[in-house]
Amino acid sequence: MIQETLTTKSLQFAIGDLQSCMDLRDPDALTLDYTQLMMGFLLFQAQPRTIAMIGLGGGSLAKYCHRNLPSTTITVIEINPHVLAMREAFCIPPDSDRFRVLMGDGAEYVRRPIPAPDVLMIDGYDVEGLPADLGSQRFYDDCYQWLERGGLMVANLHLSSKAYPQFVERIQRSFQGNVRVVPEQYGSNCIVFARKGGAHNWPTPHSLHRPPDFETFAWRDLQPALDHIRKVISQHSVDATTVGAAVSQTPAPP
Repeated sequence: MIQETLTTKSLQFAIGDLQSCMDLRDPDALTLDYTQLMMGFLLFQAQPRTIAMIGLGGGSLAKYCHRNLPSTTITVIEINPHVLAMREAFCIPPDSDRFRVLMGDGAEYVRRPIPAPDVLMIDGYDVEGLPADLGSQRFYDDCYQWLERGGLMVANLHLSSKAYPQFVERIQRSFQGNVRVVPEQYGSNCIVFARKGGAHNWPTPHSLHRPPDFETFAWRDLQPALDHIRKVISQHSVDATTVGAAVSQTPAPP
């Protein structure tokens, strides 16, 4: 369902179950903290040639990447026709030579013999949570096999899910331990970065200059999220099952 206020429009699978939120004054902005953290791939892939996304939702990440990474080709896979029908309501741009939204099963899509992306973003939730096929060992194995060497998978998980440790263990297994985990500072989302390639090749997150054509204000607004990622990765071990629990206990501001 769509909920609208004077300044926002949100996608909810049920009352209180917020999936996506759009600022009506700036429809391409990222308003939810976890979506800003998912853009942390820029610390390791500053100028990806191709991005694949599993899960459209309200299109926040798709719109943001389309606007700020104009040299990147973006493909979004969404299985729910009702979500696809809301495309115009959430100001998602039309298909073009560098942007397209496809209806399909993300778990099947990653097994197709098609060119591999540099970045694979996974945020494919439904009313029941993360579908079983998008949290299985086979799925994460397929993601690893599909990515270009040095490519990055970015997955949104929920710390509150009983299956969270199992999902992380599967990602660790598929990506041979080459994983970094960054929870939200004050929320229950946890972003997992997994890189295809030996752990010794994992780059250190570094300060970035604004990528070419990335809007100045958007880049400025992204800095707190990028700083949080650097801090978490520098202060905690690679053990993803413990990092999330430790950082998520940071008290929220009063």
